[in-house]
Amino acid sequence: MARQNRRGRDVSGILLLDKPVGYTSNQILQRVKRLLNAKKAGHTGSLDPIATGLLPLCFGEATKVSRFLLDSDKRYLSTFQLGQATNTCDTEGEVISERPVKVNREQIEQALTGFMGDIQQIPPMHSAIKRNGQPLYKLARQGIELELEPRQVTVHDLKLINLSQDACSLELDITCSKGFYIRSLARDLGETLGCGAHVSALRRLVVAGFQVDDAISLHELEGAEDATQLDQYLLHADDGLGHLPGVQLSQDAAYYLCRGQAVRAADSPATGWVRLYANGARFLGVGQVLDDGRIAPKRLFHSG
Repeated sequence: MARQNRRGRDVSGILLLDKPVGYTSNQILQRVKRLLNAKKAGHTGSLDPIATGLLPLCFGEATKVSRFLLDSDKRYLSTFQLGQATNTCDTEGEVISERPVKVNREQIEQALTGFMGDIQQIPPMHSAIKRNGQPLYKLARQGIELELEPRQVTVHDLKLINLSQDACSLELDITCSKGFYIRSLARDLGETLGCGAHVSALRRLVVAGFQVDDAISLHELEGAEDATQLDQYLLHADDGLGHLPGVQLSQDAAYYLCRGQAVRAADSPATGWVRLYANGARFLGVGQVLDDGRIAPKRLFHSG
């Protein structure tokens, strides 16, 4: 790739990357940021190094929608190894217990029903959640174990896809809310079955309606001759907000909204976040419906 401007380009949009195994999300973000020669970039939720799959990366103005992708539902395909529990709840950790596996498909499927719907889940110690400003994984590496409070998360769908002949390895299809930890599910399912378990493979398939089948690989990105060739892979910022209702504003309403004032719109929903448009198509940003029905600007874009 040709030599780049150290200051970077004003690139704006969302890139769907198929993350390879062995990298943290931030390592991938910085690598792609250099490839695009972009000034500003952010990812939309971490994937562990052992994980592969869909990682939407936001650049420039599109970083303003990162939080909405982070807060969206996600779908995963994950393999659990039964019979061994590790201190990280995945293959990167040390084995802390080994027990025989004496379960069948019917018992596993019955156990999975207890993890459906709204549930309370305790995050793993090896996570990016912070306690007094310190990530838990850093404390865990120092041998510090804390008693963590359970958090409410939602499992929309949970299916057993495959089970090995010896019942020691199973594959699950999981659709869940933000804040859900697949590693915690492996830990808790293993305890429910009485044999222990950890995540041996994880692939993210869907984020906020984006599909991994539409993502590009890091190898393909690195094959570009220059940064501008990669602009063809960038999606518009509002492509990541399809789960929010769209609202068309009149010319006058758009004028006042862009100056920070709450406005009214004929087709506005009663509550929640909305995508805002003017002149039939121009994307203005994201707003929130107030109690009195007006829409307050929250994340406005400098360009459509």
